[in-house]
Amino acid sequence: MTTQPLFLSPALQERIWGGDKLKTEFNYEIPSNKTGEAWVISAHENGPSTIENGPLKGQTLTEAWENHRDYFNRSETDTEAYPLLVKILDAAKDLSVQVHPDDTYAREQEGVPYGKTECWYVLDAEADAKIVFGHHANTTEELQTLAENGEWEKLLRYVPVKKGDFIYVPSGSIHAIGAGIVILETQQSSDITYRVYDYDRTDDAGNTRELHLTQSIDVTTAPHKDPELKQTETTEGDLAVTQLVKEHYFTVEKWTLAGNVTKSQNQDFLQLSVIDGEGTLTVNDEAYPIKKGTHFILPHGVKTFDLVGDMTLITSFTS
Repeated sequence: MTTQPLFLSPALQERIWGGDKLKTEFNYEIPSNKTGEAWVISAHENGPSTIENGPLKGQTLTEAWENHRDYFNRSETDTEAYPLLVKILDAAKDLSVQVHPDDTYAREQEGVPYGKTECWYVLDAEADAKIVFGHHANTTEELQTLAENGEWEKLLRYVPVKKGDFIYVPSGSIHAIGAGIVILETQQSSDITYRVYDYDRTDDAGNTRELHLTQSIDVTTAPHKDPELKQTETTEGDLAVTQLVKEHYFTVEKWTLAGNVTKSQNQDFLQLSVIDGEGTLTVNDEAYPIKKGTHFILPHGVKTFDLVGDMTLITSFTS
């Protein structure tokens, strides 16, 4: 069992709606100016993160999970897939309107271990930025009729957002990130997306992207209900902790540090992303500089650690 943090480099994904903010804001070496996603803490086969330090340097997080399960408080006979995935998304243009299945549907219809419940912390948003979150149909039948008739303005529910907002998106929720928004997304480790509507746009080859209206109708919750979040705020010395969400799949917190703090952790493992500022992480008397765009995991063997600096982090762990 290791007592070192695992620092990670992201897997970068080009998207039709992507931009260049992953380079300009986070200093990542992006493949093009249509880079939409950085999978910053990922053991998913479609984009695993790579470990940057220690004895596992150069290995993927997937390899660490499969070969060193004690790092994550799992037994060697455990066959569970890595449960969480953290991304940064740069929406230079609107994302498609989409919905994700729950675990049962994903397993039965797609043969994958997880559905996709997710949540978003808005890192940046242009003036008048908005998301699609939910719909106005009262029944599944009304949802199907409006979708098949293309009555999107009548069906879709638009919500304005600004920097610092937090949105919890359970599986079954119709949603879309709008243009001009950068988010940090914490989700189940799943890549199942059903597109409801894509604005009839085409890619560079002139092709429209596949829609999945049948599956979307199958999995969408109707009527839509906004989740009720019971957020809490606590302080530990110079650290302010806001619990953004605590539910079945994950707990997500925002940590705002102005000074120093010694923390203990008793989670299976703790995921941390620095979203602003800089400072130092110290584990077992070894100091590691961290700054905006740094992402790392504290394995189960790390019981205490120190943070010093002026910075904001988003942390997550399995609930």
